[in-house]
Amino acid sequence: MNIVPNASYSFTLRLEIPNRVGMLSRVMQAISEAGGDLGAIDIVQATRDTMIRDITVAAGDEAHAEAIAEKVKEISDVHVVNFSDRTFLLHLGGKISVHSKTPLKTRDQLSMAYTPGVARVCLAIAEDKAKAYSLTIKSNTVAVVSDGTAVLGLGDIGPEAAMPVMEGKAMLFKEFGQVDAFPICLDTKDTEEIIRIVKAIAPGFGGINLEDISAPRCFEIEERLVKELDIPVMHDDQHGTAVVVLAALLNALKVTGKQPEDIKVVVSGVGASGVACSKIIMAAGVKNIIGADRNGAIYRGRVENMNNMKEWYAENTNPQGLKGSLSDVIEGADVFLGLSGPGTFSVEMLKKMSKDPIVFALANPTPEILPEDAAPYVKVMATGRSDYPNQINNVLCFPGIFRGALDCRASVINEEMKLAAARAIQTIITDEELSPDYIIPSVFDKRVAPAVAKAVVEAAYETGVAKRERKPSAAQETAAMH
Repeated sequence: MNIVPNASYSFTLRLEIPNRVGMLSRVMQAISEAGGDLGAIDIVQATRDTMIRDITVAAGDEAHAEAIAEKVKEISDVHVVNFSDRTFLLHLGGKISVHSKTPLKTRDQLSMAYTPGVARVCLAIAEDKAKAYSLTIKSNTVAVVSDGTAVLGLGDIGPEAAMPVMEGKAMLFKEFGQVDAFPICLDTKDTEEIIRIVKAIAPGFGGINLEDISAPRCFEIEERLVKELDIPVMHDDQHGTAVVVLAALLNALKVTGKQPEDIKVVVSGVGASGVACSKIIMAAGVKNIIGADRNGAIYRGRVENMNNMKEWYAENTNPQGLKGSLSDVIEGADVFLGLSGPGTFSVEMLKKMSKDPIVFALANPTPEILPEDAAPYVKVMATGRSDYPNQINNVLCFPGIFRGALDCRASVINEEMKLAAARAIQTIITDEELSPDYIIPSVFDKRVAPAVAKAVVEAAYETGVAKRERKPSAAQETAAMH
């Protein structure tokens, strides 16, 4: 499998190099021969005899990074002063912090922000709990809750090890949705205890984002919390992925000239995201979906490796009752949706698909099939990675969904709101812009989160789940006057 250098395995070499012509070229050549991708080259210190430089290099993995550094060390007269992993440096001390919104520099300010003035605000909320939305951080705050059992690409690594991911999620909430989010990693895998803890902390939050909780427990945890809390709860691994997949699929179908009701979709991986993706594309009109796991196709009557959610899947998908391996059921498929693991989809399987196949290989960091291998046979290709076109990334979804849900104080995030979010993401790309390599907006497209938030708010009011009184538009006010 090809090693593609990328920023997540980038590092900085601090080198002491003799200050003479040709030495830097020798270093650059060594890095290039080792397969490294050169980045910035900075001078730290210079004397008549030596030059200290920081050289940034991208590698394909940790072993590749070490091999590049060893290649540089082999150059005579070049001394490696320091090797710094840029990703670890970014995480030093954590990635988020809490800042005061108002200064505390005088006695007056202190007496209003804290005792004794704060007591009056507390009593106002005690009399009317709804005032917590206007007088505390509740109206703009989401808890990112995980037990660390299903961290993307890593599995069950525990709550402490899951914290960097949850901190990253909080950063994305703030950067793209202006939502304040707090990472909360729980040292328990007990379903009832997780539900109890989340319900206990809910008064301080306007929404709950469940993250990286393993299936099938995640289904019950989300379902129970949605029913038992009056604030929006969403398991992003399920629904965030599903929303973005639907948006990308609708545009991919436009590229191929196919209709949702006419296509055959094969889903590899029937966990949390696989089930949610299947449900949302069914809601959008897809009728023929076949799911496959390690034991092959899921069909009505299968008994091996089943659970409650797979039982539902067997009853509601695979209308022809196909059996066999992934390779068997992929025959004639229009869409392959991979939510499983690296290398599970082969070129031989791809060749069995229908004309102009669509392949979404979303396993991270290594997809089910590499785009380079699929290129000669695929019409539209998408992955979960940022170094290929058409990145399916949840950040296109969850900041805008929660922004909208918080703005209208929605009690739930329902199916209509998710479908509206998908349509909003889809329509960011115009028909003129649409192409096989551009079916989904960039994660840095600043139009996405506001468009998703607006669509979610509209859907919330239309379905009656918004608790905030809606102010009439200027046009409505003018019409009422006449």
